Amino acid sequence: MLLHSVIITNSWLARTQRPILSTLFGRYSIPVQLFTSISSCKASHIDEDCNDFLPWLEHKAGADISSALAIGKSSYGRTLYAAEYIQTGDCILKVPYSVQLAPDNLPPEITSLLGDEVNNVAKVALLILHEKRLGQNSEWAPYISRLPQPEELHSTIFWSDEELEMIRPSALYEETLSQKTQIQKEFLAVKSAFDQFPDQCRDVTFQEFSYAYGLVTSRAWESSRGVSMIPFADFLNHDGTSDAYVLSNESKKHSEVIADHDFAPGDEVLIRYGKFSNATLLLDFGFTVSCNSYDQVQVELNVPQHDRLYKQKMELLDSHRTPNVKNVNEFTSSRNSFTIREVRTGSRKGKGIPQSLRAFCRILTCNSQHELNALAIEAAQNDGRLARYPLKDKNREVAAHRHLLSEISRLSEEHNQYIKFLLVPTPPCACGKSVLRRRLAQDLLAGELRVLKSASAWLENYCSTLWTN
Repeated sequence: MLLHSVIITNSWLARTQRPILSTLFGRYSIPVQLFTSISSCKASHIDEDCNDFLPWLEHKAGADISSALAIGKSSYGRTLYAAEYIQTGDCILKVPYSVQLAPDNLPPEITSLLGDEVNNVAKVALLILHEKRLGQNSEWAPYISRLPQPEELHSTIFWSDEELEMIRPSALYEETLSQKTQIQKEFLAVKSAFDQFPDQCRDVTFQEFSYAYGLVTSRAWESSRGVSMIPFADFLNHDGTSDAYVLSNESKKHSEVIADHDFAPGDEVLIRYGKFSNATLLLDFGFTVSCNSYDQVQVELNVPQHDRLYKQKMELLDSHRTPNVKNVNEFTSSRNSFTIREVRTGSRKGKGIPQSLRAFCRILTCNSQHELNALAIEAAQNDGRLARYPLKDKNREVAAHRHLLSEISRLSEEHNQYIKFLLVPTPPCACGKSVLRRRLAQDLLAGELRVLKSASAWLENYCSTLWTN
C-alpha cells in the first residue's frame, strides 16, 4: 500500500503519510556550521556515512532543505535527530518536487514501451533499476546506491513460504500471497514490453523487479505527482502517537514536515505514517509496533451451502447489501469479511465488533422463513439496515452471538497455538533475519489475539447478561 499525501493547494497544507527509507551518501563536504549545530547530539547518534548526503541533496535542489535535522542511527536503522532546538509549529524540512523520484523521471525511451496496464509503482521501480544500472554515472547515485539491500527488507512479500507459514492464522497470510501475485503480473507486463526492445532494460529479473517494487510500495508517497520517493524525508521513522506528517504543498511544489511538539538537540524526530495495524505495517514496511492500538482481525463468515435456507438467506443478504467503506488497514477480502477491533473493557455496546457482523450472525442462525421475513419487515420499517437490532427472542439473540463467539474462540485458539510454536527457542545456528521475522510474526499474532480475546470477553458478558435479565 502506498502512503497518501495530504495535498496542499494555495497556502493550505496537506498531510502526506509516509514510508521508511534508509541510508544515503553524497559527494559534497558538510558545512562546518552543521557540525556545530549537531555538536550537542550524542556521538553515537551521528551517521558518519551520511554526513555528505544533505549537502548533496541541497546542491541538487538549489535550495535549503533542513538546518534543524541531522541524519543519525537508532536501533531501527537510520533516522533523523534534532540538530537544534525545535519548537511546535516549526517547519523542519522542505524537499522540493524537483529532487523527488516520480514516474515522469523515467526516460522517455523506456516510458514509451510501457502500456496502460503498467502502474506508477512499477514505473518508479523501473526508474530505480535504471538508475542503479547506471552506477556512479547516475545523477541519483548518492541516493540509489544507499537504498536498503534485499536482505534488509522484511515486508512479508519477501518472506519464504516457510516463514509465511508462521502467520497463517492471520489475514495477512492471504494478502501477502495476493500481493506477490500482483507483483508477478506487473513484472510480466513490463517484461512483455522490454522483450520487444531489450536494450532499454536488458535482462531485468523477477527478483530485481520484486526488490525495487518493494522499495517503492514501502517508501513512496502517493500525491498529485502520482508516486514519489522523497529523499531525506524518508529517514523519518514511525510513531503511532505522533501528530506530525509529511505534507505536500502544491503551490510551492515541495513536501514538508511541521513539528508537532518541542524537540531538544539530540531528540529523535518521528512522524506518523498513518493509523495502521501491525498487519499493514508488516506488509508495507516490514516492522511491527508493540501493543498497537490500531490492531484488528478480519473474520470471514459464510452461509453453509448445506443450510436448508441457503438460497433465502443469500437473497435476503444480497437485497440489503451496502457498499463497504474502505479502511486503510483492510485487505482485499470477500463480501462476508468483517473487521474486529479491540473492544475496550466496560464497553456497553461492544464498540469494535461491527454491527454488520452481529447482524450477519442473526441471519445466519435463523431457522425458518418466517424469521427471515420478520427481519426484512423490521428493516423496511426502520432505516433499511438488516438485523441491526437485538432479536426480541432472547434465545435466538443468544444463539446468534454464541455462534459468533464460537468462531472467534476458534480463531483465538489457532492464534494461540501458533504463538506457542513461535515461543520455542530458535536454534543457535539461526541467522539474524530468521530470528527477526519470527519475532515479527509473534508480534503480529499476539496483537490479533489480544483483539480476539477482547471480543470474546464482551460476547460472553453480553450473552450472560441476556440470560439473567
